Amino acid sequence: MATTGKKLFLIGPPGVGKTTVIQKTLKKLSLSATGFYTSEERQGGQRVGFSITTLDGKKGILAHVKAKGRLKVGKYTVNLEDIERVAVPAMTPRSASELIVIDEVGKMECFSEAFREALITALNARNPVLGTIAARGTEFIESVKNRPDVSILEVSPSNREELPEKLVSILRGR
Repeated sequence: MATTGKKLFLIGPPGVGKTTVIQKTLKKLSLSATGFYTSEERQGGQRVGFSITTLDGKKGILAHVKAKGRLKVGKYTVNLEDIERVAVPAMTPRSASELIVIDEVGKMECFSEAFREALITALNARNPVLGTIAARGTEFIESVKNRPDVSILEVSPSNREELPEKLVSILRGR
Protein backbone atom coordinates (compact mmCIF):
# COMPACT_ATOMS: atom_id res chain seq x y z
CA MET A 1 0.00 0.00 0.00
CA ALA A 2 1.40 3.40 -0.94
CA THR A 3 1.72 6.12 1.62
CA THR A 4 -0.77 8.85 0.80
CA GLY A 5 0.45 12.33 0.05
CA LYS A 6 3.65 11.56 -1.85
CA LYS A 7 3.97 13.90 -4.84
CA LEU A 8 7.03 12.90 -6.89
CA PHE A 9 8.10 14.46 -10.18
CA LEU A 10 11.02 13.52 -12.39
CA ILE A 11 13.04 16.04 -14.38
CA GLY A 12 15.78 15.50 -16.94
CA PRO A 13 16.70 16.12 -20.54
CA PRO A 14 14.59 14.68 -23.38
CA GLY A 15 15.37 11.03 -24.03
CA VAL A 16 17.06 10.36 -20.67
CA GLY A 17 14.41 7.82 -19.68
CA LYS A 18 11.91 9.60 -17.42
CA THR A 19 8.89 7.78 -18.82
CA THR A 20 10.73 4.45 -18.72
CA VAL A 21 11.56 5.03 -15.04
CA ILE A 22 7.85 5.60 -14.33
CA GLN A 23 6.84 2.49 -16.28
CA LYS A 24 9.39 0.32 -14.43
CA THR A 25 8.25 1.79 -11.11
CA LEU A 26 4.63 0.90 -11.86
CA LYS A 27 5.58 -2.70 -12.66
CA LYS A 28 7.39 -3.03 -9.32
CA LEU A 29 4.66 -1.33 -7.28
CA SER A 30 1.66 -3.52 -8.15
CA LEU A 31 -0.58 -0.64 -7.07
CA SER A 32 -3.82 0.55 -8.63
CA ALA A 33 -2.99 3.52 -10.85
CA THR A 34 -4.61 5.96 -13.24
CA GLY A 35 -3.10 8.62 -15.47
CA PHE A 36 -1.30 9.00 -18.77
CA TYR A 37 2.00 8.94 -20.63
CA THR A 38 3.18 11.12 -23.48
CA SER A 39 5.42 9.81 -26.23
CA GLU A 40 6.99 10.96 -29.48
CA GLU A 41 5.30 10.30 -32.80
CA ARG A 42 7.78 9.66 -35.62
CA GLN A 43 7.50 9.40 -39.39
CA GLY A 44 10.47 8.55 -41.55
CA GLY A 45 12.84 8.91 -38.61
CA GLN A 46 11.66 12.46 -37.88
CA ARG A 47 9.66 13.53 -34.84
CA VAL A 48 6.34 14.92 -36.06
CA GLY A 49 4.43 15.16 -32.81
CA PHE A 50 3.51 13.76 -29.44
CA SER A 51 0.76 11.38 -28.38
CA ILE A 52 -1.10 10.82 -25.11
CA THR A 53 -1.90 7.29 -23.89
CA THR A 54 -3.78 6.61 -20.68
CA LEU A 55 -2.91 3.68 -18.43
CA ASP A 56 -6.18 2.05 -19.51
CA GLY A 57 -5.37 2.44 -23.23
CA LYS A 58 -7.18 5.57 -24.43
CA LYS A 59 -5.17 7.52 -27.02
CA GLY A 60 -4.97 11.05 -28.33
CA ILE A 61 -2.64 13.52 -30.01
CA LEU A 62 -0.94 16.04 -27.74
CA ALA A 63 0.65 18.07 -30.54
CA HIS A 64 1.58 17.61 -34.19
CA VAL A 65 3.44 19.49 -36.93
CA LYS A 66 0.49 19.16 -39.33
CA ALA A 67 -2.23 20.19 -36.88
CA LYS A 68 -3.97 23.54 -37.36
CA GLY A 69 -4.43 25.99 -34.54
CA ARG A 70 -3.00 28.98 -32.73
CA LEU A 71 -1.34 27.27 -29.74
CA LYS A 72 2.21 26.36 -30.71
CA VAL A 73 5.35 25.14 -29.00
CA GLY A 74 8.11 25.36 -31.58
CA LYS A 75 6.84 23.73 -34.77
CA TYR A 76 4.14 21.74 -32.97
CA THR A 77 0.50 22.82 -32.74
CA VAL A 78 -1.05 21.77 -29.44
CA ASN A 79 -4.30 19.77 -29.48
CA LEU A 80 -6.32 21.07 -26.50
CA GLU A 81 -9.27 18.85 -27.41
CA ASP A 82 -7.32 15.60 -26.88
CA ILE A 83 -5.60 16.90 -23.74
CA GLU A 84 -9.02 17.56 -22.26
CA ARG A 85 -10.69 14.42 -23.68
CA VAL A 86 -7.91 11.93 -22.86
CA ALA A 87 -5.41 13.24 -20.27
CA VAL A 88 -7.66 15.24 -17.95
CA PRO A 89 -10.18 12.46 -17.12
CA ALA A 90 -7.30 10.04 -16.52
CA MET A 91 -6.02 12.31 -13.73
CA THR A 92 -9.09 11.60 -11.58
CA PRO A 93 -8.52 8.64 -9.24
CA ARG A 94 -11.18 6.07 -8.36
CA SER A 95 -9.99 5.79 -4.74
CA ALA A 96 -7.85 7.73 -2.23
CA SER A 97 -5.02 5.20 -2.48
CA GLU A 98 -4.79 5.04 -6.29
CA LEU A 99 -1.54 6.36 -7.74
CA ILE A 100 -1.98 9.22 -10.23
CA VAL A 101 0.56 9.15 -13.10
CA ILE A 102 1.06 12.46 -14.91
CA ASP A 103 3.65 12.23 -17.70
CA GLU A 104 4.09 15.14 -18.25
CA VAL A 105 3.54 18.63 -16.87
CA GLY A 106 4.96 20.76 -19.66
CA LYS A 107 4.19 23.86 -21.66
CA MET A 108 1.94 22.00 -24.13
CA GLU A 109 -0.27 20.42 -21.47
CA CYS A 110 -0.46 23.64 -19.46
CA PHE A 111 -2.12 25.52 -22.33
CA SER A 112 -5.25 23.73 -21.10
CA GLU A 113 -6.98 25.37 -18.15
CA ALA A 114 -8.80 22.07 -17.52
CA PHE A 115 -5.41 20.30 -17.32
CA ARG A 116 -4.02 22.86 -14.87
CA GLU A 117 -7.15 22.55 -12.70
CA ALA A 118 -7.02 18.73 -12.79
CA LEU A 119 -3.33 18.82 -11.83
CA ILE A 120 -3.98 21.06 -8.82
CA THR A 121 -6.90 18.83 -7.79
CA ALA A 122 -4.62 15.77 -8.02
CA LEU A 123 -1.89 17.48 -6.00
CA ASN A 124 -4.39 18.57 -3.34
CA ALA A 125 -5.80 15.03 -3.03
CA ARG A 126 -4.52 12.42 -0.58
CA ASN A 127 -3.42 10.26 -3.53
CA PRO A 128 0.22 9.68 -4.33
CA VAL A 129 1.34 11.31 -7.61
CA LEU A 130 4.21 10.20 -9.84
CA GLY A 131 4.99 12.27 -12.90
CA THR A 132 7.41 14.19 -15.02
CA ILE A 133 7.67 17.96 -15.14
CA ALA A 134 9.56 20.42 -17.31
CA ALA A 135 12.94 21.38 -15.86
CA ARG A 136 12.21 24.99 -16.79
CA GLY A 137 8.83 26.38 -17.53
CA THR A 138 6.06 28.83 -17.03
CA GLU A 139 5.17 30.48 -13.74
CA PHE A 140 2.52 27.78 -13.24
CA ILE A 141 5.06 24.96 -13.74
CA GLU A 142 7.46 26.64 -11.31
CA SER A 143 4.66 27.02 -8.74
CA VAL A 144 3.99 23.26 -8.95
CA LYS A 145 7.67 22.45 -8.48
CA ASN A 146 7.91 24.83 -5.51
CA ARG A 147 5.00 23.32 -3.58
CA PRO A 148 6.13 22.06 -0.16
CA ASP A 149 4.49 18.65 -0.79
CA VAL A 150 6.30 18.09 -4.13
CA SER A 151 9.65 16.32 -4.40
CA ILE A 152 11.74 16.64 -7.57
CA LEU A 153 14.15 13.88 -8.60
CA GLU A 154 16.52 14.29 -11.53
CA VAL A 155 16.90 11.39 -13.96
CA SER A 156 20.34 10.88 -15.49
CA PRO A 157 22.06 8.05 -17.37
CA SER A 158 23.92 7.18 -14.15
CA ASN A 159 20.83 6.83 -11.89
CA ARG A 160 17.95 5.79 -14.16
CA GLU A 161 18.40 2.06 -13.51
CA GLU A 162 18.22 2.41 -9.71
CA LEU A 163 15.50 5.09 -9.60
CA PRO A 164 12.49 2.75 -9.95
CA GLU A 165 13.47 0.90 -6.76
CA LYS A 166 14.06 4.20 -4.95
CA LEU A 167 10.64 5.50 -6.09
CA VAL A 168 8.95 2.28 -4.93
CA SER A 169 10.55 2.71 -1.50
CA ILE A 170 9.43 6.33 -1.26
CA LEU A 171 5.88 5.53 -2.39
CA ARG A 172 5.64 2.64 0.07
CA GLY A 173 6.83 4.92 2.86
CA ARG A 174 10.15 3.22 3.58
